[in-house]
Amino acid sequence: MSTVPLEAVPTVAPAADTAVGGIEGRSPLTLALARLRRDRVAMASAAIIVVLVAVALGAPLIAHLVGHDPTTQYRDTGLTPAGLPVGPSRHFLFGTDNLGRDVFVRVLYGTRISLLVGVLSTLLAVTLGVVIGVTAGYFQGATDTILARFMDVVLSFPFLLFAIALVSVAGPSIVVSVLVIAFFSFAAVGRIVRGQTLSIREREYVEAARSLGASDLRIMFVDVLPNVLAPVIVYTTLLIPVVIVVQATLSFLGLGLPAPAADWGGMISEAQNYYTVAWWFVAFPSLALLITTIAFNLFGDGVRDAVDPRIDRLLRPR
Repeated sequence: MSTVPLEAVPTVAPAADTAVGGIEGRSPLTLALARLRRDRVAMASAAIIVVLVAVALGAPLIAHLVGHDPTTQYRDTGLTPAGLPVGPSRHFLFGTDNLGRDVFVRVLYGTRISLLVGVLSTLLAVTLGVVIGVTAGYFQGATDTILARFMDVVLSFPFLLFAIALVSVAGPSIVVSVLVIAFFSFAAVGRIVRGQTLSIREREYVEAARSLGASDLRIMFVDVLPNVLAPVIVYTTLLIPVVIVVQATLSFLGLGLPAPAADWGGMISEAQNYYTVAWWFVAFPSLALLITTIAFNLFGDGVRDAVDPRIDRLLRPR
């Protein structure tokens, strides 16, 4: 019986699927932006804020196209024979004020002042509050006691009394307004950052950085600061409308920009004696202030909901 040798048949292993996609993790920033994009109210508010910024930047161009200057008094065409303001028309879209100036152009220029003071004061207050809050929370001891009591004193000090005293000495100006508002706003930010820092400084990664010989300055601004930015960003978006209202209040009381600068608070103050005969004089600056504060507040609420991951679990259907 003969045996036939069997040929070795090579076996081909199935090709590995190289097209298997890995699971890609998403950062907290990506998740927050995704939540924010799903918030229609926040997106609409962001669109309004973009329009306000565009109007503020393009105010000189719009005034040039309209042909009116914010400080020019058009007494021949902007006032009635009795000396009263002229109502909205094709020549004056928002009517005129008691001096015959174009209210539309002045509202546009008031947007520039409100956003400028609001953003600069908020950035200065947040920067000062973050530095003092991180310093107080990280070092604790005598440093924390002194800085914490200093913030308590600032929060308890009468704001309007200090503003009136300072303006009476230095005179009304945009620099004085920014410094006064920022000085009385940083303490709230500092207390929030201090509380977060007291918790974060006890975390394991901070202890690890300290055991590896990292300096206190590096730990504060590399390990601690990035972990307190989320509440700071939320508070910043909510602080801007508060600052805008405070600036309008100072201008309403005569502590803002000197005349004839176009300012919403100053315009509302000037319109007190004319609201019965010239409703547009007080209505349009007040409406601009209302729209701006509501837009920033709603956008700040959206940012707060997007940054807080618990909101997604609370609103998720069971």
